[in-house]
Amino acid sequence: MKRAGYAALVVLGLVAPFIVYPAFAMNVLCFALFASAFNLLLGYTGLLSFGHAAYLGAAGYVTGYACKIWGWPSLLGILLGTLVATALGFIIGSLAIRRSGVYFAMITMSFAQLVFFLAIQFPWTGGEDGLQGVPRGTLFGAIHLHDNLPMYYFVYAVFLGGFVLIHRTIHSPFGHVLRSIRENEARALSLGYDVDRYKLVAFVLSAGLSGLAGATKSLVFQLASLTDVHWHMSGEVVLMTLLGGMGTVLGPSVGALLVVALQNELSSLGSWVPVITGAIFVVCVLAFRRGIVGELQALLRLLTR
Repeated sequence: MKRAGYAALVVLGLVAPFIVYPAFAMNVLCFALFASAFNLLLGYTGLLSFGHAAYLGAAGYVTGYACKIWGWPSLLGILLGTLVATALGFIIGSLAIRRSGVYFAMITMSFAQLVFFLAIQFPWTGGEDGLQGVPRGTLFGAIHLHDNLPMYYFVYAVFLGGFVLIHRTIHSPFGHVLRSIRENEARALSLGYDVDRYKLVAFVLSAGLSGLAGATKSLVFQLASLTDVHWHMSGEVVLMTLLGGMGTVLGPSVGALLVVALQNELSSLGSWVPVITGAIFVVCVLAFRRGIVGELQALLRLLTR
C-alpha cells in the first residue's frame, strides 16, 4: 500500500509542471524539502529549532555568489552552499545541544539573527536588495536550465534525493534511536547511547538538507534575499511541519504545499496574508492535533481495524 502511494506521488510530481505553473511547483518542492529536513529534527528528535532559516538563507547566498561572481556550474554552486550550511549547522549545533527546551530554541534563534545581521552587513550579499541575477546555468554542460521545464525536473530530482535520504534515515537504526531520544532521553542515555552525538548528527543532517533546499531555491528564482534568513522563515517552516503532521514522512510536504498555495492565492491581500494564514493554522491545530497527514493515518488505521 505504501509503495503504491509513493509511486502515485512520484508520477504526480512528473506531470505537475503540465498541471500547475512550474515556478509554483518548484517553490513547493523547495519548501517541502526544507520542511522535511526540519521535521527530522523536530518530529523525530524532539528538538525545536527557531533558527533554521539561517541554513536555508546562507546556502542560498553562497550558491548565488559562487554561480554569479565566480561563474561556477550550478551543481558545484549547490554543493558549496550545502556544505556551508552543513558546517554552519555543526558549529551552531555543537553549542545548542548543550541545552534543551526553550533554551535550545532561543540559542538557535540567536544564531539565526546573527546570520541575518551578517547578510545585511556584508557588501557581497547586496544588503536589502539581495543577490539578484543569479544564473541558472547548465546541467552537466549540456542541459540548459534557463527554461522552466528542465529546471523543474532538476529541482524535482534534488527533492527526491533529499526525501529518500530522510526516509532512509528515519527508518534506519539511527532513526529508531532518535525516536527513543524524543520519547525518553533519560532512558536512551541509560541504555548506553551517546545522546548528544545523536542529536548533533541529526542537527547537522537537518541543517545540510535545509541548505540544499535554499541553494536550489536561489537558482530557481535567481535571487538570494533577506527573506530567506529572516526569523519569519523559521516560523513558517514550523507552521508547515505542524500543519502537515509532525513526525510523519509526508506531513511536512503537505504542509508546505498548503502554506505556499495559501500565500500564492492570498497575495493580493497584502499584509492580511499572515493574519489569515495564522487563523487557518489555529483552526487546523485545534481540529487536527496530529496534523492533516497524522489525522488521516489515524483514521486509516481505525478503518482497517
